[in-house]
Amino acid sequence: MELEELYKEIQPRIYAFFFIKTSSKEIAEDLTQEVFYEAIKSMHSFSQQSSIQTWLFSIARNRLLKHYRSKKYKNQLNEMLKKETGESITPEQEVLKNEAKQNLIEYLNQLDELSKEVVTLRIYGELSFKEIGSLLGKSENFARVTFHRAKLKLQKEMEGYHG
Repeated sequence: MELEELYKEIQPRIYAFFFIKTSSKEIAEDLTQEVFYEAIKSMHSFSQQSSIQTWLFSIARNRLLKHYRSKKYKNQLNEMLKKETGESITPEQEVLKNEAKQNLIEYLNQLDELSKEVVTLRIYGELSFKEIGSLLGKSENFARVTFHRAKLKLQKEMEGYHG
């Protein structure tokens, strides 16, 4: 597959992966660009052992870790906490929407790191369990089981919240 076609196909998934992790369109766009720039630069080092999608997501994970360690991230986090959003909906709707989104993210954050990673890659990265397994150095079955356990846990948490 040509890199151009691949970019069109995988770019939205990598963007979604970054967006859910950072909650910022700008950051997600920047990091997505960086992943593909990095990929083009190091294309020669791509070994055919994994799918190119898995390889790109491993670059994405490394970029995200770098981002989390950066000073810029800490500043953006503070800005985000201060910033108000969306004028077109009522304050009540905004509160409910933020609460629901916040809760999902909070529930995700309550999961252990590995489960959180599996859920994010599966839902936002749209990766197969096999790809997730190889990204995390685990088996396909491990990824599948971890995802289902996490999903059940999330559903239980969220029912508890609404009930």
